[in-house]
Amino acid sequence: MDLLHKLLGEDIQAGLLVILNLILIESLLSVDNAAVLATMVLDLPKHQRNKALRYGIIGAYVLRGVCLFLAAWLVKIWWLKPIGGFYLLYLSFNYFKGKIQAANNGGEAESIDKSQNWLYRSTVGMFGVFWSTVALVELMDLAFSIDNVFAAVAFTDHVFLIYTGVFIGILAMRFVAQAFVKLMEKFTFLETVAFIVIGVLGIKLSVSLYTHFYPGTPAAEMLEGKHVDVFVSIFTVAIFVIPVLTSILFNFPKRNIMKPEIAEEAEDVLDRS
Repeated sequence: MDLLHKLLGEDIQAGLLVILNLILIESLLSVDNAAVLATMVLDLPKHQRNKALRYGIIGAYVLRGVCLFLAAWLVKIWWLKPIGGFYLLYLSFNYFKGKIQAANNGGEAESIDKSQNWLYRSTVGMFGVFWSTVALVELMDLAFSIDNVFAAVAFTDHVFLIYTGVFIGILAMRFVAQAFVKLMEKFTFLETVAFIVIGVLGIKLSVSLYTHFYPGTPAAEMLEGKHVDVFVSIFTVAIFVIPVLTSILFNFPKRNIMKPEIAEEAEDVLDRS
């Protein structure tokens, strides 16, 4: 029992709830990451796509492994929390902005234009399209690795649980995410739910800016209290589970089927890892 308290914190049930939340978030992030990586190599010749994705997945493992070792150090730097919060808020805002733009364009999402990226533009002339694409995939891997760390830190300051969250992210790239691809084929609204949660986590991290400069105030004590952590954990599980149940029982939200090519691309990336 002492070992469990040491690993999961004073409240074992709360620690287990955090791990459950991390499995949900990290797995869904991995699905989204896989779909983006697949999109980025589509303009390459077919025989080069597998190789580029393989290099990209290796980079994802390496970078997330580095983040795993840096997590204990990162959590001690107070200003990284609000920066991480603003970053997660940006991801959420960017996602919903894209959804609105897609709706305005008749339901067609804008494709990724690699030529607009500074890294791709600065390397394609020197190294060619293939290696410039690999470099861009590695850059995206770095951003995804940061996502995983910040998402884990948003749930807890407990180092072991943060390690667990980042490690789940590594495993999710290979195993768990494939199940979520299948799930998201039936319940496409889960992607939107995931970015709602990312936005909530962004807010939770961002308010640490207030608690740092105004410690001891009633608002700061409330925001840093266990009740807020428990609420966020329960909210995260509920916002995933309840819509799935209502969709199965009452067809609300409606189960819009994911386009087969999108699901297949994401699955191919995960298979190659």
